[in-house]
Amino acid sequence: MRQIIKQIAIFPILVYQYAISPLFPRSCRYHPTCSQYMKEAIIKHGIFKGGWMGIKRIARCHPWGGHGHDPVP
Repeated sequence: MRQIIKQIAIFPILVYQYAISPLFPRSCRYHPTCSQYMKEAIIKHGIFKGGWMGIKRIARCHPWGGHGHDPVP
């Protein structure tokens, strides 16, 4: 049951990665990208903790934020 819920939570991220993101130029400051980070965090830590980690990562993604390699802990 938990896997199904994780897959449901990951589905919008996959839609973004394959349908929306290719329409825009690459501009991510981090590696892995924020969408990939959130997907990995949800798989590894669950929907609530992984989702919160992804939201915090997206909030850091601005011109005065960090950059570089930032893997999911």
